Formats: sequence, C-alpha cells, structure tokens
Amino acid sequence: MRLDTYGAERLIFREVEDRDLIAKARKGQVEPYNLLVSRWEKRVFNYLYRLVGDREDAMDLTQDVFLKAYQALPKLEDPARFSGWLFRIAHNEAYSLLRKNRLDDAEITYDPSTANLTGGRMYPMELSLTVESALGRLTPEQREAVLLKVFQGFKFEEMAEVLGIPVSTVKSRLYTALDLLKDVLAPMQAQR
Repeated sequence: MRLDTYGAERLIFREVEDRDLIAKARKGQVEPYNLLVSRWEKRVFNYLYRLVGDREDAMDLTQDVFLKAYQALPKLEDPARFSGWLFRIAHNEAYSLLRKNRLDDAEITYDPSTANLTGGRMYPMELSLTVESALGRLTPEQREAVLLKVFQGFKFEEMAEVLGIPVSTVKSRLYTALDLLKDVLAPMQAQR
C-alpha cells in the first residue's frame, strides 16, 4: 500500500517538477533545461528514429528539436502541455528532413515466412524485424499515428495537437494502420 502511495506522490511530484524546470529555464537557467532534456531525449530520439529510419539523422534531429524548444520556450503557453508541444517540434523537424531528402523510407526487407522458429516462437530480434517491416508498409502518416499512440502513449487529443489535424483524422489513420498491421502480423500469430 505504501508503495502505491509513494508511486502516486512521485508522479505528482514529477509533473510539478517539469513545470518548475520549465519556469526556471524560461528565466534563462540552463541546468533546469538540461534536466528536461535528459528526461525527454530518449523518447524523442526513439520517435524520430522510427520516423526517419536513420540513427544519425535521428540523433541530429533530436539535438535540433531541443535547441529549437529551448529557443521557443517563452512561447509555450501551457507548461502542462510540454510533451505535446515538444513532439510537435519533433514532428516538424522530421518531416522537414524527409521533404528535404525526398527519399523513400529505408525498408527492412524481411520475410516472416523464413523466420527461424524454435518451439513455435520467434527470437526477439526476428520479432522486432517483423514489426519494423510491418511498420515500413504503412504510409508515413499511418506509421506516425501508431508511433504516437502505441509507442509514446499519447491520447487522441494530444496526437491531434502534435500532428496538427482533427481528432477524427487521427483516429482514422490509427485504425486503418492497425487493421493493416493486423493483416501483416496475423500470419505470425498463426505460426505460433
């Protein structure tokens, strides 16, 4: 029981702490912003990496995102919406790079039917490659909806804010993507 109470208090403290860090960073203090970066950089990097498909590009974009966020921090109207605001910057940076490169996303060519199965189960790496390959079959918009919802845990309203589209469009993209993923990944379930 004590653990649950402590966990709840810690979550509340962390939320307040984010707001405090933002307030201090707005006053020009660098260290509080560095703490925000350390708290969010892994999630932002993972999101960008799955969008652009290149580790080096994702690392560069992550740095750009946090630099732009720092510069624009005074314009953040509601510190409670920091995560959505930050991911909107990440979204914009990723799509700027993708437009600039005008290259198709690099696809991992992996044939699930050739998976090395042991006792009806896939090795973790094979499963990971299969999921990556399935995500690669989605449109960039569908993939981003899945990344925001499944991998980042955003609510539909937050996703709409990040993507700059109506909630109904977010839901449509997500459900279409999930149906496509189900069709691609269903044979994997049958092999188990």
